[in-house]
Amino acid sequence: MDWTRCHAIGHGSTATVSLATSNNSDEVFAVKSVELSKSEFLQREQRILSSICSPYIIGYKGCDITAEQNRIMYNLFMDYAPAGTITDQIKAHGGRLDESTIADYARQMLLGLDYLHLNELVHCDIKGRNILVTQSGVKIADFGCAKRANNAEPDSGRISGTPAFMAPEVARGEEQGFPSDIWALGCTIIEMATGGSPWSNVDDPVSVIYRIGYSDELPESPCFLSEQARDFLDKCLRRDPKERWTAIDLLKHPFIAESKQIQRCNSNSNSPTSVLDQSFWNSKEPESESLENLDRTSSEQDCAYERIRRLSQISSVGPIWGCDDGSWMTIRGNDSEDAIGAKCGMIGDFELEEQESNVGGYEDLLGFFDYNDCDCRRSKHVLGLHKCGRDSVVISNLNVKRATEIHC
Repeated sequence: MDWTRCHAIGHGSTATVSLATSNNSDEVFAVKSVELSKSEFLQREQRILSSICSPYIIGYKGCDITAEQNRIMYNLFMDYAPAGTITDQIKAHGGRLDESTIADYARQMLLGLDYLHLNELVHCDIKGRNILVTQSGVKIADFGCAKRANNAEPDSGRISGTPAFMAPEVARGEEQGFPSDIWALGCTIIEMATGGSPWSNVDDPVSVIYRIGYSDELPESPCFLSEQARDFLDKCLRRDPKERWTAIDLLKHPFIAESKQIQRCNSNSNSPTSVLDQSFWNSKEPESESLENLDRTSSEQDCAYERIRRLSQISSVGPIWGCDDGSWMTIRGNDSEDAIGAKCGMIGDFELEEQESNVGGYEDLLGFFDYNDCDCRRSKHVLGLHKCGRDSVVISNLNVKRATEIHC
């Protein structure tokens, strides 16, 4: 398959998320890319995403390996959500979401968590930045910290996540099971209601972790929320994990059960799978050329770069293309799924560096966090890559150059 890489749309502590389009089908994808030698967490995410399917989980589209700029890159393909994350929506709505929207988002997150927990999966990093907003609703994303519950794998005992959203038992380094996702959901509701962290003084992770794990404090429920909303938070934010309600129980809570679906703004919530998706690319300006007319005047020989640039120019909500003319790159990937897996094993076995292993008590836990980035992941062993799904598109960074294919 031929594909074209374009604009980077996000950066994490280790990975870059970019946009790409297939030249054969005009599909648009999000691509998370990282050097293969640092791709352990991304390979874990691929293994999990390829094994699950839910309308409340971000869609998985495959993976690939490329050689570019003298680096071996591992790439994970997922559905593209142009509206961004819940955190982006909070900023777009003046710093907080209204209670009906919070209830609607919480209901969908609970449906996603219930699905994960039924499949013996713990997400381990629920927060606004890891929940994507699409035309069909919100979807749980970023499974780099996720793990199987009650798993005998060597890294199953690792502790990971974002400190301000960690449950008390996680902050103490004791366990990270289904109840920890429920605690994080409660923290995310506070984030949606206030636009800020569930804890004060989050600039000091040591203080936050100590308060979460070793004090009797709880995140404060906003006083302006309804009694039902505050009671819902009380069921999520209980220090004893055995006392927290499960996802299926919380779905029956009046705050969720009585909530009504809200109509989302089309300009902020559509998530197209094609650059020809009419509702996404419509311009709000009446004098703008319609997509239908644009499509009629486009020749079959138009390159992907020109096609997407022209579409973006008539869309008031589309991505901003920052690449200069001629800088977009077409990549051809013809590897079978087994070949991709073989490459991961062949290259990854000697390039991946083994990281520190166990998280011990409180002192070890504090040493584990990077104070400049609260997204914390840690593991010991390289994960073997299972079959990757169909070959798709690939992007890595803004400085686009010709990439070299890998041939077995």
